[in-house]
Amino acid sequence: MFSRRNIIRMGAASLGTLALRRFAEIPALAQAGSDYRALVCVFLYGGNDSNNTIVPMDDASFKAYTAARDILGIPSSSLTPVESVSGAPFGFYSPLAEVASMFSSKELAVVANVGSLVQPLTRSQYQAAQAPIPANLFSHADQQLQWQSSIAQGNSPTGWGGRAADYVAAQGMNSSAFPTFLSVAGNTLEGTGAKTQLVAISPGQSLQLAGFNNSAASEARLSALTNLLTLTSGVSLAQAANSTLSMSMADAKALAAALGKAGPLSTQFPTTTLGRQLQQVAQIIQVQSELGMQRQVFFCSFGSFDTHTGELSTLNSLYPQLSQALAAFYSATEELGMAQNVTTFTESDFNRTFQPTSGDGSDHAWGGHHLVLGGAVKGGQIYGTFPTFQLGGPDDTDTRGRWIPTTSIDQYGATLCSWFGIPDSAMNSVFPNLANFSTRKLGFLG
Repeated sequence: MFSRRNIIRMGAASLGTLALRRFAEIPALAQAGSDYRALVCVFLYGGNDSNNTIVPMDDASFKAYTAARDILGIPSSSLTPVESVSGAPFGFYSPLAEVASMFSSKELAVVANVGSLVQPLTRSQYQAAQAPIPANLFSHADQQLQWQSSIAQGNSPTGWGGRAADYVAAQGMNSSAFPTFLSVAGNTLEGTGAKTQLVAISPGQSLQLAGFNNSAASEARLSALTNLLTLTSGVSLAQAANSTLSMSMADAKALAAALGKAGPLSTQFPTTTLGRQLQQVAQIIQVQSELGMQRQVFFCSFGSFDTHTGELSTLNSLYPQLSQALAAFYSATEELGMAQNVTTFTESDFNRTFQPTSGDGSDHAWGGHHLVLGGAVKGGQIYGTFPTFQLGGPDDTDTRGRWIPTTSIDQYGATLCSWFGIPDSAMNSVFPNLANFSTRKLGFLG
């Protein structure tokens, strides 16, 4: 069956790089305002083993960590020591050198043991099924969708970023109709709203329709195609596809024109997948005033975190890419004078089992630790509660170290969205399960 989303994808495939809805004419000289806010999601696909992202270094916790993690345990010599604002000692895995530095300089915070929840849940409630449990736990596809929708108990046609975009559109918070949510990592549920849709672009690729150039003959062919797309066919499916393609072509031309007005950034980004994505986001933030935007949400992604075997060697490759890209992006926001206006945060399918597998890897788990970065972040602190490092202990679903989250996606996202400009009165429409939690904001943003 053809859905609206599939029709949109048909138009996007024809364009190659830019998809989805049309926006109004870009204001020629829209001025940047101090009220500008951007949220930048970095989704770590596969399930990042955040047990080895940051490790408590007090004697009791580190001894428990070393005993239970076995072959996956990071020795203290491979941890970069940091001290939280509270004075508690922690260590970031050494390939995350830039992340550790930004934590120490209070530009980055950690939110501990976050995951999909319907409501607060204890080990005894989980094991006796005495409270609602998220659907299809430990499944990549289901947990990715739950992170992106915040709906833990089943499927959702919209994502929390899309619902936030719906609010922005309804309130007229942006002065043009350019979509609030933009992905540089393909289509994603997170940016799908009930009334708004996302734009998806491929970093570093032309935004224009392939097969055309600036020659007179090419312009004539393009004009003919444009005219054909406006004809009424009488077939609703074909009409919808033509309309989508026509709008996407106009959008591509307008966005390319806006980006063409920007000078190059002096910040050097790593030439990695995530580095290129975040560089593209920085370039679009650079022209936010040209686009007439006061609120934007961006989606990036980085994969290969499904570490069932050979985990440490994989993390030794992935973590430097993550750390260096985040640091470059933060430097770019400083260069643009926008560090206070941009908040970057991580998401991932789930954490991984504390107990290793026989192949020096780990299996699918649940609650994990996440990074939040930006000038408005109250950095150098750990928010939430680390689990007790005990297999079969009070925070474990079973005996393998699958931590039951003590902070929900709803609380994490609501804290981000409150800073973004969603008022408390509208927050439950963005995060329907938020009403089940007594603490609505975690305090990591000023």
